[in-house]
Amino acid sequence: MQRIEHANGVVTYSFETIAGHAVTAHVTTRHGGVSPEPWRSLNFSVSRGDSPENVRANRLRLAAALGRQPEEFVAARQVHGTGVAKVDSSHAGTVQDGVDALITDVPGLPLSLVFADCVPLLLYDPVTRSLGVCHAGWRGTVNGAATATLWAMQAAFGVDPATVLVGIGPSIGPQSYEVGDEVVDLAMAKLRQAERYLHKPPGKSRYHLDLWQANAGQLIEAGVQPAAIEIAAIDTAQNTGDFFSHRAEQGRCGLFGMVAWLAPAPSST
Repeated sequence: MQRIEHANGVVTYSFETIAGHAVTAHVTTRHGGVSPEPWRSLNFSVSRGDSPENVRANRLRLAAALGRQPEEFVAARQVHGTGVAKVDSSHAGTVQDGVDALITDVPGLPLSLVFADCVPLLLYDPVTRSLGVCHAGWRGTVNGAATATLWAMQAAFGVDPATVLVGIGPSIGPQSYEVGDEVVDLAMAKLRQAERYLHKPPGKSRYHLDLWQANAGQLIEAGVQPAAIEIAAIDTAQNTGDFFSHRAEQGRCGLFGMVAWLAPAPSST
């Protein structure tokens, strides 16, 4: 990923896979906002103790950094599930209930999700010029949130998985993500060859789950080309100076975001 420092102090990362394509995506860091500790500073959550005024100011600062207006954004009230909402310009400024993914083929419509260890996924098809964003924690990952987003794009826009570009953003990494028996059991039941994504580090008695490869593996099985998947490999639990981590900060943290939108189609002459 490429680190971008904006004029107002906001810092974001962008996927190199989509460079030169008709799509823009930014994963925010915790830099450039107004929130005090423990939400320092660019926090987008009103559910973790920060004030609505701070969160509103942070949203304004992000929009200004990206050259957008806050009322343009489409967000989601995420539930750690596999629901997908297809949105268009009529949904600008709304929060879609009970979904963890948004898809569109409307240029200029920013899709926005929030995270604090869970996996940000970007799916872009340059052929149909369609876009999907997805939030996948361990539940979403083992239940196939990434492939649900891909399939929704297939159904809505006629996407061929073989042409889709994927970005897997900063999230808790396999070295940090120790999981209990409930997670292991569900992974073994739901994921094909789940042992590829579970390992016990030397000297440890509990498994670690690789959310990055689990999401990538499912998308590859669904037809996405391995070379088209960019994994940021930034472990939020080991990089709390840049990102919020629910695990590392024991829930005393904010949420960072991912925002993506399609560029306008080139005019025909």
